[in-house]
Amino acid sequence: MARLVEWNPFKEIERLRSEFDRVLDRFRGPAELEEFEDKLVRPRIESFVEDGKLTVRADMPGIDPKEIEVKVTGNTLYVKGKREEKKETKKRDFLRREVHYGSYEYSTSLPEGIKAEDVKAAYKDGVLELVAPLPKELAPKEVKVQVEAAEPKKAEVKEKTAA
Repeated sequence: MARLVEWNPFKEIERLRSEFDRVLDRFRGPAELEEFEDKLVRPRIESFVEDGKLTVRADMPGIDPKEIEVKVTGNTLYVKGKREEKKETKKRDFLRREVHYGSYEYSTSLPEGIKAEDVKAAYKDGVLELVAPLPKELAPKEVKVQVEAAEPKKAEVKEKTAA
C-alpha cells in the first residue's frame, strides 16, 4: 500500500532550482562563463559639461592605472581596462562575491570638434577622469524666452428664460 506524503511547495521549488543549476552546469563551459563575466566588468560612467569643458568619469576601483588604456579616434572615446584576480593557493569559501575580474572595453561618442590631443586623463581614488575643452561653437548658450501675458477670458453665462 502506498504511503501518503504531505506535499511541501518549498521542497519542490528547491528541487527545481537544483535541477536547473545542474542543467546550466552541463551547458556552460569555462569560455562562455568568462565571456559573460567580462561583460559585467564595465565601469560606471558619468559625463557632463561644466565651465566650457567636457568631463567623463569612470569608476574603476581596484584597477591598476598601468592596466588602463585611453584612446580617441575621430569622435569616439575608447577606454580599455583589466582587473586581474590575485591567484592564491588558499581555498576560500566565499559567502558573497560581487567583485568582477577580467578585461573590458568601453566606447562612447564625443561631441564633434573635440581634439584627441586636448584630452587630459587623471586617475585618483579609483576614478578615471577625462577632461577636454569644448569647441566654442558647442559651448552652451543661454536663450531668453519672451512670455506674453495673456488676459484671462471671461466666462460667458447664459441666462435661461422661462418659456
